[in-house]
Amino acid sequence: MAIWAIIIFLIPLLPVALLLWIIGFVKEPQRTKIFRGTVYVWMGAWLFLCGCRLRIKGKKHFQKGKNYIVTCNHNSFMDVPVSTPFIPGPNKTIAKMEMSKIPIFGLIYKRGSVLVDRKNPDSRKDSFRKMRAVLENGMHMCIYPEGTRNKTDLPLTPFHEGAFRLAVETGTSIIPAVIFNTRKVLPAGGGFYFWPAFLQMHFLPPIPVNKTDNPALLRDNVHRIMEEYYVNTKDHL
Repeated sequence: MAIWAIIIFLIPLLPVALLLWIIGFVKEPQRTKIFRGTVYVWMGAWLFLCGCRLRIKGKKHFQKGKNYIVTCNHNSFMDVPVSTPFIPGPNKTIAKMEMSKIPIFGLIYKRGSVLVDRKNPDSRKDSFRKMRAVLENGMHMCIYPEGTRNKTDLPLTPFHEGAFRLAVETGTSIIPAVIFNTRKVLPAGGGFYFWPAFLQMHFLPPIPVNKTDNPALLRDNVHRIMEEYYVNTKDHL
């Protein structure tokens, strides 16, 4: 199954990369709108051909004409093809710089991401500026506040504060997104493994943010909401 998933991922890779290279000449936010529409079709077809059904719940929480910081739990590399294309509206994801160096795929990765080198303080500071610019352009910013994939038995690992500091400084509301079953498809540390599963992403009601809020308290509140929802929902899917 893993070989099949790789083959049908790679077949459209070059034409998709070519299209996304061409749209580099298009200004934002239109460039990201085209990007999101392209990967929506690509990833939708890929998931279908891989035997993975996907259910999205709670899109009604996205108010037309308003953008959000979307915070997702992170269990697997499968979280990105589930989240980025299927968040309603154009969005960018904070992502590791290293992945952008992969030939061809790196171009696609860069188009949909704000890149950061976590070991470089200047890069972290610049990524924060770029995330503010994403929000100022009317797009959503998708962030995995756990920072890396959850390889523990905990529902969620502790959150970093960056997403919540960004929310407070910009006054942007947060929509928590809880993703289910991606670990079954592509587990962290699973080696050459891929297995179909019924994937779900649930968007929870927006959490209003004021510029006077405490980022640490906001972080802890969002973590509590997402953890409680994950624990109370996972056994009833």
